[in-house]
Amino acid sequence: MLQTLRIRNFALIDSLELDLGAGLNVLTGETGAGKSIILDAIDIALGGKVSSRLIRTGNKRAMVEATFTADPATAAWLKEQEIDLMDEELVICSRDLAIAPSSLRSRSRVNGVLVNRKFMDRLRSRLVEITAQGQTVQLMIPTLQRNLLDLYGGEELLQQREIVARAYEICSQAEQALTKRRSSEQQRLQRLDLIEYQTKELSAANLSDPDELEQQLSEREMLSHVVELQKLSYQVYQLLYQNDTGEPAAADLLGQVESLLTEMAEYDKKIEPILEVVKTAVTQVVEAGQQINGYGDRLEVDPDRLAEVEERVRILKQICRKYGPTLADAIAHYEKLQIELAELTDSGQSLEELEQEYQKASEKLTQECHQLTKLRHVAAQKLEAQLIAELKPLAMSKVQFQCRLTDCQPTAMGADTVTYYFSPNPGEPLQPLSAIASGGEMSRFLLALKACFSQTDDYWVTLIFDEIDAGVSGKVAQAIAEKLHQLSQQHQVLCVTHQPLIAALADVHFRVDKQIVDQPLLNNSEQTSQPQTPDEVSELRTVVRVTNLHDLNRRREELAELAGGHSANEARAFAESLLSQAAHRRQKK
Repeated sequence: MLQTLRIRNFALIDSLELDLGAGLNVLTGETGAGKSIILDAIDIALGGKVSSRLIRTGNKRAMVEATFTADPATAAWLKEQEIDLMDEELVICSRDLAIAPSSLRSRSRVNGVLVNRKFMDRLRSRLVEITAQGQTVQLMIPTLQRNLLDLYGGEELLQQREIVARAYEICSQAEQALTKRRSSEQQRLQRLDLIEYQTKELSAANLSDPDELEQQLSEREMLSHVVELQKLSYQVYQLLYQNDTGEPAAADLLGQVESLLTEMAEYDKKIEPILEVVKTAVTQVVEAGQQINGYGDRLEVDPDRLAEVEERVRILKQICRKYGPTLADAIAHYEKLQIELAELTDSGQSLEELEQEYQKASEKLTQECHQLTKLRHVAAQKLEAQLIAELKPLAMSKVQFQCRLTDCQPTAMGADTVTYYFSPNPGEPLQPLSAIASGGEMSRFLLALKACFSQTDDYWVTLIFDEIDAGVSGKVAQAIAEKLHQLSQQHQVLCVTHQPLIAALADVHFRVDKQIVDQPLLNNSEQTSQPQTPDEVSELRTVVRVTNLHDLNRRREELAELAGGHSANEARAFAESLLSQAAHRRQKK
């Protein structure tokens, strides 16, 4: 429930504090007096759109603050959002506006905590609901008509709609996976063919050692020069160990050196280290000669082996050209191909499996949509009966109303299009609401619709009606007044009206009017609390003033002005009659 509204430097309001009460609160006043500014301030406090025009001329800052009493559910939700409640479960929503050099700054707070627009939208739905003739445009939208029907259907229907939304998400994901697989199947098969070919080629090459090409090249070089190697190894053997030409070999010469050094060592022990070196050299030369002799004996011409090596070198070079440049790169590429081949053949789901999953998800969605449609039909029949019952007292005794459901492609909201059909006059066929209702009829339709929701709505939500009675008079105005009074028994209602029949039933009555006052013109552009000095110049300004009509006589005068435009005796008598009827109605309640 909205307890207090504070406004400063907003539009034509310089400073205002409004204390509202339970039941029916009405704002009356001449056209253009500023009643809608009050409602605009509530909208701004709860996160509505702002512009620099909302800041009072001559000021750079404005503030609106709305204090609500929170219901237990809202209090618990705020605690979940880590916002502490004030005393008596109060929720204070404030909005500061400031003109910056190049923009308009706006900051929203809840109990002193800075919050964003998304948070305020969520909180707003828990605190107020505004109904105005401007809503008739939105009410023509089929999606809104469907949402209203779902809300009217209650918790079971809303839960089923959530089930449908989840089923639709699963079905959409399955369809996307299937579509993706189908669109990429040709590319996948082409890639699979290429990978299989390359894998087969690399597998046949039997690659394992990245140094194999160098080894094969070395062996080919050796096999290609076997005869030369045999001849040269024999020459080395003769020079080292045994020379057939009669010339001494290296081993013979070293043996002679060893004998001379041995003889010298008998006379000088210092020669012994040199002798040891020569002895070692003799041993190594003899061993080298034997090894080179063995090497030469093992060499033999092998054309078959040379052909094998030549073929292997050709294969490895070809592999390197295609998958290299090195053999190590080709081996790494082969390993990657094996992984990708496994992904394309063994991992993931087949096209058939994806088709089965999509079919299953689609059937599940259809089933859940069918259940939602059944619940909507039940809610539609109930809404039709109750809305007609609510409209009849509003001078629409012969009204017809139908909430028609037609099939459509399944979405997250189900498989139904909802259209409201309406006929306010006997003998006229039912037509879509957008094609038949006049402004006055739509006012009554909105009010009756709100009455239908009053039993399901949260008791704590404040209902705001902005000139819902526009375009009506007489019995219709009386019927609207009674309907608003009925709603005020379950909700706090705030209503802007020009109808004395409605204002007379108010529990709290405010008069809004414009006044021209003489205000100081300050040197700076901000309002200040500094006392006025003689140097300051005054100017005439228009301000909005709101008066709570506690006094019965003042309220009678206001009703008389609403009824007759002046305070004539007949108008006063009519106002007195209205107040008497309203008092009698309250006693009956």
